[in-house]
Amino acid sequence: MIQHATPSLPEVSQLANRIAEEMSRVIEGKPAQIRMAVTVLLAEGHLLIEDVPGVGKTVLAKALGRAIAGDVKRIQFTPDLLPSDVTGVSVFNQSSREFEFKRGGIFANIVLGDEINRASPKTQSAMLEAMAENQVSADGQTYKLPQPFMVIATQNPIEMEGTYPLPEAQRDRFMARITMGYPARQSEVAMLAAQAGGDQLSSVRPVTDAATVAAAIQAVRAVYVAPVINDYVVSVVEATRRHPDLRLGASPRASLHLMRASRVAAALAGRDYVIPEDVGSLAVEVLAHRVLPTVEAQVARRDASGIVSSVIASVPTPERG
Repeated sequence: MIQHATPSLPEVSQLANRIAEEMSRVIEGKPAQIRMAVTVLLAEGHLLIEDVPGVGKTVLAKALGRAIAGDVKRIQFTPDLLPSDVTGVSVFNQSSREFEFKRGGIFANIVLGDEINRASPKTQSAMLEAMAENQVSADGQTYKLPQPFMVIATQNPIEMEGTYPLPEAQRDRFMARITMGYPARQSEVAMLAAQAGGDQLSSVRPVTDAATVAAAIQAVRAVYVAPVINDYVVSVVEATRRHPDLRLGASPRASLHLMRASRVAAALAGRDYVIPEDVGSLAVEVLAHRVLPTVEAQVARRDASGIVSSVIASVPTPERG
């Protein structure tokens, strides 16, 4: 991979805007979801998109891959999918008389895990090492994944037939979760008009490449996070562990993911430092899918997103220096 010079933060912001603008060609009326996808990419995370079929989950993932001209692979999760289909398998080469590792679908810059909760928990777990450590271990060997590396997984609501709930360990690997929601009427009308011309994804053009994105990720790492902001992040996460409506709070990995996402939010806002508002603006997307409401909260129809919002409101915001 060609090494690119580390861009400035204004250049990172411009790059993110170009990617988002290109994605918006095929995703009408969803600027917040597009922005979150770009944020997770630059924060070295993975994105979980949960919603009913047909609202654009797969289109968003494919549009991001096309916009960055990265290697994109799709894994269609089904009940009969094997872990080796995801990570790869060693096969015997008759000519060389040796075993060779055939890479699975996880080896790409953008991996679209379509309907991830239709596969068995065993197959879902095959992605844990790749998502946490950007590598795959097989037959005593470790294989590094390409950079940048991002899993965008779609899942249907667990009430739908043929779905398995994602294990807690799997959900915790995703930096953020978003829902697409039904489009506004005008956006849906515009989608019909666009589809009349053929494949809508063909209109998405590459505006950058994988090496440039990797360099932008390096630039984001330099965004300053003051000790008081780190303390604020931990206070928010700790509050989820003590909340009476939650039987499972957010993990230490959630603190790390919230801090990383906040750095990107600061960079995209043109700042080289994180402020409390960066943290608060991302907390629901980063934390809600990791926590589990109590039975009493579920009966009272208090969902995880609403509970996390109340947590944010209850934690004192640090004063700006």
